[in-house]
Amino acid sequence: MIRLNALEKKFGRLEVLRGISLTFRDQGITAILGPNGSGKTTLIKSILGMVLPNNGSILFNGRDIKGQWAYRDQIDYLPQIARFPDNIRVRELMHMIRDIRGKVPAQQDRLVELFGLGPYWDKRLGDLSGGTRQKVNIVQAFMFDSPVMILDEPTNGLDPVALIHLKDLLREERGKGKQMLITTHIMHFVEEMADELIFLLEGNVIFQGRTADLLHRVHEENLENATAAILRDRKIDRVNGHAFTRVTPAFHLT
Repeated sequence: MIRLNALEKKFGRLEVLRGISLTFRDQGITAILGPNGSGKTTLIKSILGMVLPNNGSILFNGRDIKGQWAYRDQIDYLPQIARFPDNIRVRELMHMIRDIRGKVPAQQDRLVELFGLGPYWDKRLGDLSGGTRQKVNIVQAFMFDSPVMILDEPTNGLDPVALIHLKDLLREERGKGKQMLITTHIMHFVEEMADELIFLLEGNVIFQGRTADLLHRVHEENLENATAAILRDRKIDRVNGHAFTRVTPAFHLT
């Protein structure tokens, strides 16, 4: 459903994406990993049309998204930081999002009850805790039942009960055959939830595949140690004319 071809993005002289080519799996959960500054959020925002690449193309259902916007109606998005206006109430935010998207929510009431947001329905967003704001963020992302979901650090600020509910929701959406892209720094969450992972480093893809395959290649027992090994035991190499950091033993690039 989503394919990137030689995608490049610079901010001034800073190369953030260096000719990335990727085909995301059509169904299931793909975790996009990498340290801060590796290009994860830029990649996501490029898919959403919020960042315009300097070169390359993005295909959604086989069509180039350049200059298009209608494809975004098929995507539900959870931003890493929900910059909602502090002076509006939760119910007003939900009504505003419904008006913007022009859709009737498929499961708003159920999600509000699941995350215990009823008592906060008439509260201003600026009066909510960070964890409660994240629950509001999750509700607005999940309530429209679109075929593609892009979730940027969805676990931020969640208490243990809310985290369990989020995992259950993800399993439920995966069962519907949805395509879900998730960025996170929580490695045990990835090990538990992801069907596939993509590792970015300095704007390049250094791995795409199953968690078990990555652990085997770096000779580690868990993803947290594997990630640390990648960031610690790296060397400069060149692929397709671009300098980038690669771990030993070398990965097969995709």
